[in-house]
Amino acid sequence: MKIIFHRTFEKKFAKLSKNMQRQTSERVYVFSQNPMNPMLNNHSVEKKFPGCRSINITGDYRAIFKIREATTIFINIGSHSDLYL
Repeated sequence: MKIIFHRTFEKKFAKLSKNMQRQTSERVYVFSQNPMNPMLNNHSVEKKFPGCRSINITGDYRAIFKIREATTIFINIGSHSDLYL
């Protein structure tokens, strides 16, 4: 599976703390090995982000992605309240 990062994701990722960047990188790696790993809580976010899914980075942080053919595009990252309110 090919993974790419949308410009919005990259900008928000750059603003995260180094610790949060590390945790995000670790979760994306886990995702690349097994997208349905239970620790990721991979779930649909269709109502707020049509055609997208989300994985947990921490208890509060989420990464939003969509799958196009054999490519996963991470499009957004942020706290639950930032993304869903």
